[in-house]
Amino acid sequence: MITDELTHNVVSTWGVEGAHWLADLPATLQELARDWELTVGEPYELSYHYVTSVTCEDGTPAVLKLGVPTGTSLAEEAPALAAFDGRGAVRLLRADLGRGALLLEHVAPGGRSRDLVPGRDGEATSAAVSVMRRLHVPPSPGCPLPEAVTQAEAFDSYVTVYGDTGPLPLDLVVRAGGLMRELCASAPARVLLHGDLHHDNILRATREPWLAIDPHGLVGDPGYEVGSWLFNPDPADRDPALTALVPSRVEQLADELAMPVDRVVAWGFVKAMMSDVWTAEDWSPGVPWSPISRAFDVARSLLPRLP
Repeated sequence: MITDELTHNVVSTWGVEGAHWLADLPATLQELARDWELTVGEPYELSYHYVTSVTCEDGTPAVLKLGVPTGTSLAEEAPALAAFDGRGAVRLLRADLGRGALLLEHVAPGGRSRDLVPGRDGEATSAAVSVMRRLHVPPSPGCPLPEAVTQAEAFDSYVTVYGDTGPLPLDLVVRAGGLMRELCASAPARVLLHGDLHHDNILRATREPWLAIDPHGLVGDPGYEVGSWLFNPDPADRDPALTALVPSRVEQLADELAMPVDRVVAWGFVKAMMSDVWTAEDWSPGVPWSPISRAFDVARSLLPRLP
């Protein structure tokens, strides 16, 4: 039940705590199945969490997602899904963060929007727009989700740690950080955000045509959400044909969301640079490094169009 990929990712990310979690995983799964009266089915593709199909006592199919309890991902996902309350996203049925467990709505048929790329790329983008329209509502009073602008600190940290000796052009990092703060300050609305909306996190469904999974959960400018869409899916693939999809995506997102093209372009640049800034956190001086994703290609392609 524990794959090599899951073991590598968990131990690389959480170290000793991750190793302990993996060792306890069979027992944890058994305990949750007993306590929540679940029949455990087949696991899905595993990366950083153990995700498996289950059947509830009343026969309802569901998904059980388990992760390292001290990690932040499930602690972010649970309140985000609670805030969305099934609107444009899977429903959270039950949570036990102390044991690192979420019980989620089963999504059928479940095909990913990435399956439409590149041949039906416009259809995939329209699917994302439909999900954004459902997710992007004003937060309720006392909403615990963090403000999107706080992520601009990643640019500041890069500058502090690396300055002009880092693997990324310093002027682009500084520009992205400043631009993000400008965009957040001029936001036309303050709404709930998925926080990691890309082609792998939007699934075909029956309750709604498309539903989002795996939210990070933020609050802020609706435009934040479009940025990651421009360099996904499969950012590791630097095929120029995929980068060539960016102009049409920009125009389609602007048109269908009634969002100024300049804001789509600006958020695309910001999120693409943020992606590589996060990647660069693992870089050490003297270690050969080059952008490993299509994000940097997209950022450079958008640079001449920045407002």
